Amino acid sequence: MNSKARIITRVYPTQTQHPLRPLAMLALVLATAMALVLAQASPGTAQERPATFADLAEQISPSVVNITTSTTVAGATGPQGIVPEGSPFEEFFNDLNRGPDQPRRSSALGSGFVISADGFIVTNNHVIEGADEIEIEFFPGEGQPSELLPATLIGTDPNTDIAVLKVEYDSPLQYVEFGDSNAVGARVGDWVVAMGNPLGQGFSVSAGIVSARNRALSGTYDDYIQTDAAINRGNSGGPLFNMDGEVIGVNTAILSPNGGSIGIGFAMSSAVVTNVVDQLIEFGETRRGWLGVRIQDVTPDMVDAIDGLDLAQGALVTDVPAGPAMDAGMLSGDVITLFDGIAIEDTRELVRIVGNSPVGKEVPVTVLRNGDLAELVVTLGRRETEEAVAFPVADETPETAEPTEMLGLTLSDITDELTEQFGLSVNEGLVITSINPDSEAASKGLVEGDVITEAGQQKVTSVEDFETRIEEARDAGRKSLLLLVRRGGDPRFVALSLDES
Repeated sequence: MNSKARIITRVYPTQTQHPLRPLAMLALVLATAMALVLAQASPGTAQERPATFADLAEQISPSVVNITTSTTVAGATGPQGIVPEGSPFEEFFNDLNRGPDQPRRSSALGSGFVISADGFIVTNNHVIEGADEIEIEFFPGEGQPSELLPATLIGTDPNTDIAVLKVEYDSPLQYVEFGDSNAVGARVGDWVVAMGNPLGQGFSVSAGIVSARNRALSGTYDDYIQTDAAINRGNSGGPLFNMDGEVIGVNTAILSPNGGSIGIGFAMSSAVVTNVVDQLIEFGETRRGWLGVRIQDVTPDMVDAIDGLDLAQGALVTDVPAGPAMDAGMLSGDVITLFDGIAIEDTRELVRIVGNSPVGKEVPVTVLRNGDLAELVVTLGRRETEEAVAFPVADETPETAEPTEMLGLTLSDITDELTEQFGLSVNEGLVITSINPDSEAASKGLVEGDVITEAGQQKVTSVEDFETRIEEARDAGRKSLLLLVRRGGDPRFVALSLDES
């Protein structure tokens, strides 16, 4: 039986330790003694620490559950072993000796928590993914179900690794509520408590602090709380509580070189989870808001190239297909600075805010365009159904390499021959036919076959246009030129220094 958990494996070298010199040792002893004196002289600080977590654990434990999943997997021929009848290894060897066409059952363990009296349960998607059967074990206690209860899968969201289950029981179940992961109680340094079923050992409590906030691992909507409360295999899907007994995160992953807890665990914040859970319960699926643009972060080298931009923040629009943003009048090259009254720092923040917004909502959006702020109103679409239509997957284009110069690039008008050679999907702009491998353009990822469609936030259709844009930027005192480059169907902005040409 396996205990499920997402593990991020990284191994860091240990720092070599050197023996302390006598004076350094004396200083260390004195500093330690002084710290003890100060600690004893500061009763207010000591009183902020909880004397015990027992009362909190007693309050919240009835709502935490163990989750057991069963899955049918294809059989495989294993080594033939002969063991005495009744041996504790008999079942193990029987499993190994199944024929290649004989399926077998595989079990795994995880955690979860009850969020309503009528039996809705939250856990991680990876805990129940692919399971044929899901059973729930409740914390032992008066009024709690003593038997394993079968669970029905209500819905999952792989993007945030959240799943919602449902159990049926004659009496109301004890449950916990979500807290605000952005409020007091979830700050860096605040105490938190994790509960779950680590390594299949049964109900377990661990305590620690919030170590960091707004961590991103690999998902589009990541907003993880990092904690040093012990989280191990089997804790996945369990709750992370604040000191008021509210769930501020769902324990999801650990950073570890060996699969065990080293004090770096991650819980998806309730700010993300609550919206997902509400949608899964109501619709059985997520229905995220969709703006209908491609975007990229504003980098420091772009600041000088964009009129009216003082800081490297906001989301730079690279493409606007038919959809909500186009209907609102948004253009490629706009920098989104405010969305629904919230200042946008980068693309990750914008994606998360848009995704948490309801489909069909009319949202005010402020963009920086040609040095001026423009106010737009966008009616959000639905990402799950509209994104794939607006942004179909483009074929990869072949690459060649022949060095030359002009901002480190050799450019050509689009021809039928180049269209066929590079598999171009656009018919207007300049094709990069070769690139100086030592140039800034090469270091920023430009390759042969890329098509430049804008320079200085104006269209270019010929080499002469491109040269004109360079001269205009220099005359304006700019140090760099902003290019809109398309590779296949994917656009992005790149700022190149004008010192190269």
